[in-house]
Amino acid sequence: MSTIHVFGIRHHGPGCARHLRAALEQLQPDIVLVEGPPDAQETLPLMMSAEMRPPVALLIYTPEHPGRAVYYPFTSFSPEWQALNYALSNSIPARFMDLPQAFQLGIEEEHAEVEATETASEPGTRENAELLPTADEKMVHEDPLSLLARAAGYEDQELWWERMVERRQNSVDLFESILEAMSALREGKTPSNEREARREAYMRQTIRGAQKEGFQRIAVVCGAYHAPVLVEPGPARADNALLKGLKKTKIAATWIPWTNSRLAYRSGYGAGVESPGWYAHLWTTAEQVTARWITRAARLLRQEGLDASSASVIEAVRLSETLATLRDQPQPGLAEHTEAILTVLCHGEQTPMQLIRTRLEIGEEMGQVPPEAPTVPLLRDLEEQKKRLRLVQSVEKQQLDLDLRKENDLARSHLLYRLSLLNINWGIPYGAYGTQRTQGSFHEYWTLQWQVEFIVALIEANIYGSTIVTAAAGSVREQASKQEELPALTNLLDKTILAELPAAIDHVLQAIQIRATLTSDIQHLMDALPALARIVHYRGVRKTRAEHVQPIIDGLFERSLIGLPGACCALNADSARSMLRSINNVQDCVQLLDQAEQRQQWLTCLHSLSEQDNMHGLIRGRACYMLLEQQALAEEELQRLAAFSLSPSGDTEQAAAWIEGFLSGNALLLLHQDQLWRLLDRWLNSLSPAAFIAQLPILRRTFALFQPPERNKMGEKVKHLYRPEQGPGSSNPTLLDEQRAALVLPVLAQIMGVTYEQ
Repeated sequence: MSTIHVFGIRHHGPGCARHLRAALEQLQPDIVLVEGPPDAQETLPLMMSAEMRPPVALLIYTPEHPGRAVYYPFTSFSPEWQALNYALSNSIPARFMDLPQAFQLGIEEEHAEVEATETASEPGTRENAELLPTADEKMVHEDPLSLLARAAGYEDQELWWERMVERRQNSVDLFESILEAMSALREGKTPSNEREARREAYMRQTIRGAQKEGFQRIAVVCGAYHAPVLVEPGPARADNALLKGLKKTKIAATWIPWTNSRLAYRSGYGAGVESPGWYAHLWTTAEQVTARWITRAARLLRQEGLDASSASVIEAVRLSETLATLRDQPQPGLAEHTEAILTVLCHGEQTPMQLIRTRLEIGEEMGQVPPEAPTVPLLRDLEEQKKRLRLVQSVEKQQLDLDLRKENDLARSHLLYRLSLLNINWGIPYGAYGTQRTQGSFHEYWTLQWQVEFIVALIEANIYGSTIVTAAAGSVREQASKQEELPALTNLLDKTILAELPAAIDHVLQAIQIRATLTSDIQHLMDALPALARIVHYRGVRKTRAEHVQPIIDGLFERSLIGLPGACCALNADSARSMLRSINNVQDCVQLLDQAEQRQQWLTCLHSLSEQDNMHGLIRGRACYMLLEQQALAEEELQRLAAFSLSPSGDTEQAAAWIEGFLSGNALLLLHQDQLWRLLDRWLNSLSPAAFIAQLPILRRTFALFQPPERNKMGEKVKHLYRPEQGPGSSNPTLLDEQRAALVLPVLAQIMGVTYEQ
């Protein structure tokens, strides 16, 4: 007669995992059934590989739509991991027994189609609303331990679980107690939805199958919620009816690396934990748990340059033990440790405590899977390139300085840009082309941080090709064919050239030429120029084919200059700001390429913009500043344009807009324009109180763009705006009133203790 031993567990609990391992060693079952996806049964032997290092996760996905994926995370202190490890280590059959994801994902797809149909008809009736589970019913299914914690008088279920299970020294009757508690919670209640009912039906079917095969001691490891309905499988008829006719979809399964911070995700069966780093400490530390935890916290603070003496560590240990005694606890838990560390080591400050929370309580440890784990060709190619280029995959942020003159560094840059074209932003460039650190345009600076979600993105991108190069090129061709806006196409070309994808470059160039011919929007033409200018300017570093890009720039630039004056007429404030951004883009292009003929054409266009009285003041002011910046505007001409724009008889709103456009530039250059500041002062004095109040927000916004030291210099400039100039031989910085000074000098002499002689 076979016996069924059900172990209701909480996912990712070190105390529960330890007690489960002890219970299995005592029971010595001849088969172990674990709540998990049977679709991944063939991947279980990989757990025993020497290169498998938790935390890891089972990834179940549909090859046709890789974005539809489910994760089953495991770590060394997961009870399921320990149960499977025990079985595989002792050559005992181990099986997953949950409803296969081939059915679950098929059911979700079917429900999505039904919901889309029902949404178009009647949204929901009163009768349907009455069938929805109550809050308590949902909690019984989703988080039954919270109900038990609340019944025991605990608001924090993590604290309750830690005290009742994680710190428990004696495992006798633990699982019987969990089963009894769950049975009481589920008494008279059915599963909260049909999906859960089907899952439990399949679990019972798996248990019946093990019984039919003749296994005598069947160990069943499942979430605590499911335990009561698996003790006695009962007749199979009802379960067969429930599982009949389920839609099945094709799926694939593999192991992927996981991280501590993502153990809190709810996916697959994964109810997460808030402090995986703390639980890992409990799992690996058998003695002196408190002393070693606080020592690790002190070491972390010292690494960050903060004080944490040995005496402080001893005091924190004593405080945590005292808190545990006052709270009638056998030993300190995470709450006591946190309070002691915050009080003694962090001196009550939350900033270092947040560091400990992030780096110690949670941690960013990433697991490892063996190379033989099933994967798609694109993932395999990435692994090979990482090894060849000596790139380290880590969830910690890493700074990468690339010298593009070196072959290996250039190849690294190509790889990172190719991945970004696949929406895998492993690296984020900063200071590319040497704009952040002035070491020349052959340097690039990156911040690297790996995320486990990138694996799913790579699986999705596998439809474009089996290597990173072919997949990135395929993705570029698809984006180019779908993109309608010219600026987006030129930005795509910029990224494609940085990724060095020759075939894709030709495809994007062709798309740009077609789109440029059809585009009549002047702003789109102007906004497309900066990306093309960067391609030509940095051709020496990237070895790009500038001869194919320069003709496109010339055509876009010429059309922009022809259409710009007309496009700038009769604009409101919002449209003028939008146009100003496009004008700035053309200015950036001209400065970057530094071609004499192009610069002269642009200056002529700016002169035209600054002179037209039907132009918005914001654009006229910015055109004046650009001319002044490039030394193409004489002082007399500037005074004339400023006097015209700031005339008391003119429109005050347009005058304020002109000031905003002109002053949005180099503060040092503007500080030398004395006459301009006097014109501005006279214009302000000419405003009525109502007009001044109306234009004040614009002026404040304009000057807020400058840095505080620059604003201070401007204030000094205005303060002494009308002060008479001193002669060449004058040593006094200001005019001196000798009669008033004579009254002060005797007092100063007395204060300083010297004799004053008139």
